[in-house]
Formats: sequence, C-alpha cells, structure tokens
Amino acid sequence: MAGIATASTIDIHAHAVLADTMGAAGRFGPEMGMDAEGKPWFRVGDYKLLGVKYKGSPFMDVDLRIKRMDEAGIDFQVLSPNPLTYFHFIDAKEAVAFCAKHNDALAALVKRYPDRLAGFCALPIQDPGAAVEELHRSVTDLGLWGPYIGADSPRRVESPDFDPLYAACVKLDVPLFIHPSVAGLDGPPGDPNLKGFDLDLAVGFAASETLAVARIIFGGVLERHPRLDICISHGGGAVAYLAGRLGQAGMMRPWAPAWTKKDGAFEEILKRFWYDAHVHDPRALKMLTDIVGKDRLVFGTNFAGWDQPAHIEPSPQAKEMADNARRLLRAGKRK
Repeated sequence: MAGIATASTIDIHAHAVLADTMGAAGRFGPEMGMDAEGKPWFRVGDYKLLGVKYKGSPFMDVDLRIKRMDEAGIDFQVLSPNPLTYFHFIDAKEAVAFCAKHNDALAALVKRYPDRLAGFCALPIQDPGAAVEELHRSVTDLGLWGPYIGADSPRRVESPDFDPLYAACVKLDVPLFIHPSVAGLDGPPGDPNLKGFDLDLAVGFAASETLAVARIIFGGVLERHPRLDICISHGGGAVAYLAGRLGQAGMMRPWAPAWTKKDGAFEEILKRFWYDAHVHDPRALKMLTDIVGKDRLVFGTNFAGWDQPAHIEPSPQAKEMADNARRLLRAGKRK
C-alpha cells in the first residue's frame, strides 16, 4: 500500500498500549497482570481495569493489529494514547518523563508499518510549557502527527494558559485531538453516579466531550486561534442533541460572549470542529450530520476496544470519510 494518500479507509480512533511504558509513571504504573483465575487486569494508580486483554491483542501486538485491520478493510490507522494513561493530574516531572517514553515507543512502533500506521503524541498538559516542548519534539523529531489529549486536566480547556499549545498546533500545522478519560484515575473523583454499570465510559465520556466543546466555544478558543483544527471523539458527545439548548444559552445568558449572540451562531461554530463519527447509532450520526455537515466527519472505530466485536466488519461509510481524514491529517505533506 502507498499509505494515507491512497487509503480507502482511514481510522483515526485506535488506541495503543505500549510495553515500554509499563511502570513509567511511578506509583501510578501503568501495570498489568493476571489474577488467580487467569483473567487479565490493568492498573493505573488505585484504578484497576478487569477482564480487558491488552497483551496478545491488537492493542499491543502490532502484527495482530495489521491482520485485524486487513480483515476489517481498514487501510490506515493513526494510533493514539490509551485514555487510561493520559496522566494529566500527576506530578509534572513524572508526566513529562512518561510522555517522552510513550512517544518514543509509539514512534518506533509505527515505523514498522509506515504505509499502514501513524501516531499521535501524548502531552504533559499539567505543564503547558513542557507540553509545547514535547509537541515540537514529537512532531519534528519523531514524526508523530499531532497531539492527543484528555478532555479534563487541572486547567479548563479554554484557559489562556493553553494558548501557547494551541498556537504551536497552528504553527506546526497539526490537528489537536481531544478524548475523555475515566474521572478519578489520577485526579479528582468524578460524579459518584457514574460509578457502576460502566457509566463512566458510556455516559461520562459523552459528558466530558460535550463540556469540552461548550467550553472551547464559550471560552473563545476558536476566536483566539481561528486556524486551529480540533477533533472531538465520539461525535462530540451529546453536543448535537444539545446544540439548540447551548445555542440558546449563548444568545440569552448575561455571560454570553459576542460570538454566540446571533441566531444560529453556536451551530456555525460547531461546524468549525471535526468529529470522530464513532457514535454507535445511525440516528445519532444523522443528527450530527444534519447540524455540522458531512465534510467535518472522520471515521473512527475504537479499534479492539470494549465496545467493538472481535471482528469489525468493513464499513462502506468509512470510505466516504477518507478524504475528510486526509484534509484533517494534512495528508498532502506526508511522505
């Protein structure tokens, strides 16, 4: 294959777990093992994920990943950090060391299949200056394709402290990807109602994505950085369903900024984001498409993740989104 330039199906939502990063975050791990019954576990801090197989799966075995990609009709994937290991709340020095280790390992992995794989870098965003440095190193020295960060951190996503990072993305001409993590892994606990029934994944992720979009818009990030491309996972959470309500708040509330005051302004700003179309339901995808259009949707699978069958069926929908992914990922400047 000739890589992203001719790929019919481009998957931008595919996490990797890297053996070289085990133990690289000090007491937070990460660490993996087997219980007495032979069931796998994965530990981050005090959080233990049970029953999800990483070792010997496409998450860690790159040759098995390529085999599964072939079976699913996926020509190209851009691999991203495991959401359990963003480590945005740990000590900054530990985060800097972990992200460097992660990005070195991911760059080495994707170089084994340059026509099939690329990578997004992890960033220590609790230290915005260090995050900018690691972004530059990852893109210019390691050849990674942009940053992939969590939706929550010690600073709000609209904080001016992040302006140097957003400006660096524009200068380097790379997109920024935002994806949630489980609350409480290494920082403050989330809503206790999300504990149980995997609601932290099924509902908590969508809430985090919706909040990130709203705060970016109301906080003026895209006004300060009009050339910044941001891609939100899982269709932006519930933002399509809440577009009318959020738009009304942007027109009517006393704190509303000037850029959301006009009728329809909120929805127009929504069209400036990019959206991973991994939403599980064609009705949800239709609503998102009706609001933001087709040209900002990119295909994603959460490849081999908890919400995927063992064998992903080839998707005709993905082919329609491949050119969008090429634009978002700056395929024209890739070798």
